[in-house]
Amino acid sequence: MLSPSLKSDFPILAEKVNGRPLVYLDNAATTHNPTPVLDASRNYYEHLNSNIHRGTHYLAREATNAHEQARITIAKHLNAASPDEIIFTSGTTDGINLAANILPIAEGDEILISALEHHSNIVPWQMLAERSGAILKVIPCDEDGVLDQSAFANLLSAKTKILALTWISNAFGTVNPVREMTAAAKKFGTTVLIDAAQAIPHLKIDVQSLGADLIVFSAHKIYAPTGIGVLGGKRALLETLPPWRGGGEMIKEVTFEKTTYNDLPFKYEAGTPNIEGAIALAAAFDYVNSIGLDEIHAHEEILIRQAATALSEIPGIRLYGPANRIGALSFAIEGIHHYDLGTLIDQMGIAVRTGHHCCQPLMARFNTTGTTRASFALYNTEQDIDSLATALKKAANMLR
Repeated sequence: MLSPSLKSDFPILAEKVNGRPLVYLDNAATTHNPTPVLDASRNYYEHLNSNIHRGTHYLAREATNAHEQARITIAKHLNAASPDEIIFTSGTTDGINLAANILPIAEGDEILISALEHHSNIVPWQMLAERSGAILKVIPCDEDGVLDQSAFANLLSAKTKILALTWISNAFGTVNPVREMTAAAKKFGTTVLIDAAQAIPHLKIDVQSLGADLIVFSAHKIYAPTGIGVLGGKRALLETLPPWRGGGEMIKEVTFEKTTYNDLPFKYEAGTPNIEGAIALAAAFDYVNSIGLDEIHAHEEILIRQAATALSEIPGIRLYGPANRIGALSFAIEGIHHYDLGTLIDQMGIAVRTGHHCCQPLMARFNTTGTTRASFALYNTEQDIDSLATALKKAANMLR
């Protein structure tokens, strides 16, 4: 187990809620920033603040160097073949929309997603299907929230042009076998996009061994600010695709007759980027690597299993997802609305997420409007689990 003293690295965790210590278990929605990340953000605005790439003055040069060093740090963390394969976006949703607007597809082609997807990995593909005449197909899941691999194999064909798949379900914590599913799809020449928003804080990610063409994630899932994310993509693919947004930085030369586009990664980074966000994201990667992702994963695995055991003692509770879930523990208590439950334990200082978790089709599959979800990070402790279980038992008795 990681030391409980790590909490002191996160100033916000010292906050009180209704006079009680904050127990923050909403990490699948957003994680908090440790002091080194906050320092990186503050240092940028106090010492580097300037627009990048085109300025010749000192601050412009320093800011550019810091921004591009951040790209190198992130590429190294992901084992990308080159920093040029790291494209900064505003987050996972932005990265998926970018992909859905540049990938080639024709009428009658098929786009394959899964029953476990977040809305951000459903709606952009629906929009693409609507405007192109492509067909959207869905890999079903079983009663444990695990994808049906036989159905997946049957859905794959030469018509499958895009597979867009979450690595870890934000609602149920299901871990999909993305390497194996990617390999199966590549046999048909399918372009594969992996939504790693929930995987990035919990697992080591090697994009070269993963084999997917594109991977997306958000910084605020891994102890960095909101409004910044990454689309990692294979150079061989991205160099053949058109840009999405037009404007500054994504061009080499502009005339009224013709524009020539910039090289990677700048072809996909139109306009002034979130410079501070990229620098802070690199600081977050440095922070988690100073602790060790293997150690973080082992710590969180113990916590989520302890939580599942403790919560299973509550009469009428249902836990969703497989036993080997990662990150998120979703549950419902018979006869109690998830919103009422979340609101009441908030009064006891416990922060969880209630609702459909941007997974309405998945909720419909399980005949529910939503669940209560506790999700875990490196700063959570066994005491947090005890506090959660105690609060839920008390709330359940009050609401029945």
